[in-house]
Amino acid sequence: MKFILRVLLTALAVIILAKILGGVSVESYTTAIIVAIVLGLLNYIVKPILIILTLPVTILTLGLFLLIINAIIILLADSLVGGFTVTNMWWALLFSLLLSFLQSILFSILKEDK
Repeated sequence: MKFILRVLLTALAVIILAKILGGVSVESYTTAIIVAIVLGLLNYIVKPILIILTLPVTILTLGLFLLIINAIIILLADSLVGGFTVTNMWWALLFSLLLSFLQSILFSILKEDK
């Protein structure tokens, strides 16, 4: 049940950000749910591999390269999910930053309801 709530909250965050950001678009609510699932899977499977492969750069930049990795994950989701479009790397970077911020707010609200 917790997983479903997290996916729905992430989908809500994707929809909100697509409405706010000009370089990001989502066709439908169903697409937003699919984007949330794909982002979860990419963060679980691909992100750790990217972190290990880019560890020297991440250490050299004091962790700031992780922002680029998050943007790459967003662009991967863009290429995998039809109906979800991110214009370029800068929009992906801004989207990933705001998505993380919005998710932390929404997930903290979810934890307070218990």
